[in-house]
Amino acid sequence: MTTAQIISGKQVSDEIRQTLKLEVEALAAQNCVPGLAVVLVGEDPASQVYVRNKAKACEDLGYYSEVHRLEADTPQEELLALVHKLNEQDNINGILVQLPLPGHIEEKAIINAISPDKDVDGFHPVNVGNLVIGDDSLLPCTPAGVIELIKYTGIEMSGKHAVVIGRSNIVGKPVSLLLQRENATVTMCHSRTDNMKELTRQADILVVAVGRANFVDASYIKPGAVVIDVGINRLDTGKLAGDVDFESASSVSGPITPVPGGVGPMTITMLMKNTLVAAKRAHGLS
Repeated sequence: MTTAQIISGKQVSDEIRQTLKLEVEALAAQNCVPGLAVVLVGEDPASQVYVRNKAKACEDLGYYSEVHRLEADTPQEELLALVHKLNEQDNINGILVQLPLPGHIEEKAIINAISPDKDVDGFHPVNVGNLVIGDDSLLPCTPAGVIELIKYTGIEMSGKHAVVIGRSNIVGKPVSLLLQRENATVTMCHSRTDNMKELTRQADILVVAVGRANFVDASYIKPGAVVIDVGINRLDTGKLAGDVDFESASSVSGPITPVPGGVGPMTITMLMKNTLVAAKRAHGLS
């Protein structure tokens, strides 16, 4: 039986969006309308869904948005030219090139071409560097969403032991840095960690981002710990599963995120927040 508090990403996301909407209405009086450009190369079905959801979020919040759909065989130079054009556009505050890109395009070259001031994904080396040294920067969306979900539980992160499973550049590394910003003591586990369960069972906060369905069960979890499941995996049955075995884990954990409906809704919301921050900075309002 699940007795744990379920952390609803949708509920937290809705509350943040309400705040953003009020801020957008106030900014409109100062002739500031946040603008987001999303670039999609090719026909990847999952990417198309994400792009639609981002465009809808812009519409709901009163942002200006552009969606640029390019053929899968678009040359890298053409994509770079579009990025440079968007960098110069005053009505665009955020640029998001949907990943993954087709194999002939070097993702790093595209990410590096986006102006750091418009890098609402938080992937540009300048923003990553600022995150590492603790300076102000546009934060990567999923890790920032994870922190918001932990805050929502009301649990104080300062002084707590947080364990992150997974060391990717997109989630594991940045979320560990953001947890340190909140004064948590952070341990990172990964595929080469020998004594993983020994470490995870010490965690007051456990963040799992390994990309392996149902990898973490109750045996990894300290009773009452906050568990944030970043994973999203499609099973052979067609169902979605997280990296955490929810049924097992929730029998011992404290607050825990479900999949779907946990971290997922937060990512686009934090993207919208970054775009608003970038717009305010561009207009000298932050």
